[in-house]
Amino acid sequence: EAVEWSWDLLVNVYGLPPAALYATYFGGNKDAGLEPDLETKALWEKFLPPERVIPGNMKDNFWEMGETGPCGPCTEIHVDRLTAMGLEKRSVPNLVNTGDPDVIEIWNNVFIQFNREGGGKLTILPAKHVDTGMGLERLTSILQNQRSNYDTDVFMPIFAAIERLTGARAYMGRLGAHDVGNIDTAYRVIADHIRTLTFAITDGATPSNEGRGYVLRRILRRAVRYARQTLHAKPGFFALLAASVVDNFGEFFPELRKNPERVYAIIREEEESFGKTLDRGIKLFEEAATRAHVARQAGGGIKDSAQISGEDAFKLYDTYGFPPDLTAQMAEERGMKVDLAGYEKLMEEAREKARAGSGGKFGATEGGAGGGGFVLQPDTLARIAKMGIAKTEDVDKFHGRTIRATVKAIWNGHNFDERAQAAHGRLQPLGIVLDKTNFYAEMGGQEADHGRMLVGREARSHHGDDHEGGEFRVEDVRSFGGVVLHIGHVIRGELAVGDDVHLNVDNHRRSAIAANHTATHLLNLGLRAALGEGVDQKGSLVAQDRLRFDFSHGKAVAAEDLARIEAHVRQNIQRDLPVHADTAALFVAKQVEGLRAVFGETYPDPVRVVSIGAPVAALLDNPKDPKWRDLSIEFCGGTHVQHTGEIAHFALVSEEAVAKGIRRIVALTGVPALAAIQAADALTARVSAAGKLSDTALAQAAQEIGADLDQITLPSPRKAELRTALAALQERVKAGNKEAAAARAAEAENLARQIGLAAASSLDDFVINTIEAGDDRKALQAAVNTVSQLCPRKAVMLVSPDHDGNKIAILAVVPEAIIKRGLKAGDWVKAAAEACGGKGGGKPDNAQGGGTDVAKIKDVVAAARTFAARTLL
Repeated sequence: EAVEWSWDLLVNVYGLPPAALYATYFGGNKDAGLEPDLETKALWEKFLPPERVIPGNMKDNFWEMGETGPCGPCTEIHVDRLTAMGLEKRSVPNLVNTGDPDVIEIWNNVFIQFNREGGGKLTILPAKHVDTGMGLERLTSILQNQRSNYDTDVFMPIFAAIERLTGARAYMGRLGAHDVGNIDTAYRVIADHIRTLTFAITDGATPSNEGRGYVLRRILRRAVRYARQTLHAKPGFFALLAASVVDNFGEFFPELRKNPERVYAIIREEEESFGKTLDRGIKLFEEAATRAHVARQAGGGIKDSAQISGEDAFKLYDTYGFPPDLTAQMAEERGMKVDLAGYEKLMEEAREKARAGSGGKFGATEGGAGGGGFVLQPDTLARIAKMGIAKTEDVDKFHGRTIRATVKAIWNGHNFDERAQAAHGRLQPLGIVLDKTNFYAEMGGQEADHGRMLVGREARSHHGDDHEGGEFRVEDVRSFGGVVLHIGHVIRGELAVGDDVHLNVDNHRRSAIAANHTATHLLNLGLRAALGEGVDQKGSLVAQDRLRFDFSHGKAVAAEDLARIEAHVRQNIQRDLPVHADTAALFVAKQVEGLRAVFGETYPDPVRVVSIGAPVAALLDNPKDPKWRDLSIEFCGGTHVQHTGEIAHFALVSEEAVAKGIRRIVALTGVPALAAIQAADALTARVSAAGKLSDTALAQAAQEIGADLDQITLPSPRKAELRTALAALQERVKAGNKEAAAARAAEAENLARQIGLAAASSLDDFVINTIEAGDDRKALQAAVNTVSQLCPRKAVMLVSPDHDGNKIAILAVVPEAIIKRGLKAGDWVKAAAEACGGKGGGKPDNAQGGGTDVAKIKDVVAAARTFAARTLL
């Protein structure tokens, strides 16, 4: 049927001329023991002449999804564009599967009948089926009589927008050497990439430096380079161009029209970010290209392509954000290559430095629970299977009640042991495999349960010998391919394969983690309520002492929004909503209105649904009910409280950026949250009390409150309010200090005038005196200038004590005539400052210094007099 239906659709429905069609079939492979697919060949020869039914090899006509998995022979349908368009009448079976742009594959039927196992063995599948796939854009180009996918109405509206926004010449469909200046190439790259970006970001993806996000960032930066360098587009071009994608495709993909502003904002921010380094990166590339050409000529390699060094490629990436494929594309345009091996070496060195700088939770430490050995690799899992050990039954992990289980294996990180004993001195980390467990293994961002595994004295191993009852402390739990590994230490007695054990979960830790996990769901709901539908979860950590939630958002969350989010979570806690969890068919569960899921995550089928406020069955009965949007509904395999009231308290304690476009919130629940709230109450009371203090006392109080505000864990909205209140107090302190300084300066000015008038009639060549100006250097300088104006022929030094800071300030000016006699201001101040353990210096005519012991101010004055008198003898 697959062959007949393919022919019927292409010829009788779409109207493709039979003379333009070719079919391939699997020609067999003796080495693999596979016979030719003669059945398919015979079916095609009902419709096509034998010369247009072509055998293919394993590469072209045996489809495989990877090294393992379902696979089978396939039949491809190819079309000759020129014949289909009536431009030529020809038979060209020799061009099939040769890369000819006018003889292309448009359809593939795969006959899934084998399973490729590890080691390459093929086994027959018990149930066989046909996978079929057609190239929509290729078929469109043929139906619209175009030589290229880009010449169809899929892309032409976007090309028109590019022309309008950049002022470039119209798209002409030129390729290779005919495309002078790469203008048409730029059109194709930009149109294809903006379509990809608009759809992907609409679906919840965000450009970043990791995984799928980095693919999007690379795509965008490649397109930005073409737009700026080739079409001379202005900044902001891409966000405007995305609107043409929404306009062109929005009727058929209505999700594009739901929140396009979010898409435009993300694209605009990414373009602006790369635009800041693009021009400098291009300049570096040009310099690198010049060096590469010089190096090639110096080496005599005229026939070889010049090569951008790995160092330059790495610098372009590390400093200017150029992905290596963009650098390679730029090099190719100039007939050059890139030393990608050298680039990868430098990248790996950078990764190693990053890894060395971050401690792993399970690193091997003295007495620690584990190390690199506590990862069950595929070969270890295969050994476990050969030992007849089934996957761990873990249905009890959601309630944590004490259960009995049997020890199936003891893993020491390298091999399996039959028994383990408590070690004296250094504890020996071990991994225990049981037939069933009530411990929650770390996954989905939720930390593992801790607890104890107890062996009774009456327990007997499978060998039948009595042994001392033991205790195993569980410090971590991980799951590998369904085998749950309980990691920890034997702290008393011994443990043996075959033992029956009691599993006691640390319920204090479990309850705290469950409260934090349910709170992350409420936080996710609160974020959506405060910031809109564009917020998507990007990661989370659910620990005993805190929760952490990463989400997509292009800027810092405003203090008032943080307050709204925190209030939203607290309201749902106070409502004491029931928390429901149940499994459902993935397809059905995905239809529930308001469902939150992590973009790119692969979920099992059936999937576990956690709903706060409504039974899962009610959601599935009426999945499109709009009221579900007001509830927290998520796919989740973690542990939760039974009612939100059990969370008791919630405090959002920090919000920060962790990557471009990704924000992170850290929050507390229960007792830690209450402590943070009470600390905020106490600080609020202190701020209120400080407002009633005198200006003198307020300065010290404000300083102490500011220090505590920086150190103490507080709810972020309250911290923002306290900072605002503290800022008002600090403004009052500043105003008071300014007023006091003005009064001090005026008093110092009056005193300086008295000193100057008294000294004017003196026969001494210098004036030395103390003055109360504190550590106000500006006031002290004004006072010195006043004395100097009244005594222009004398050297002047004033010394000011700062009793609050236990400091001494010294300032001196010396006229030219006195300098010529040997007294220089810098030397004079230095000698005076040394008398109080201080330092000083400056120019011959003006200098300043100071010390840190007010009690020695008389010594300072005496030292200054002695130095001046001795110098001017």
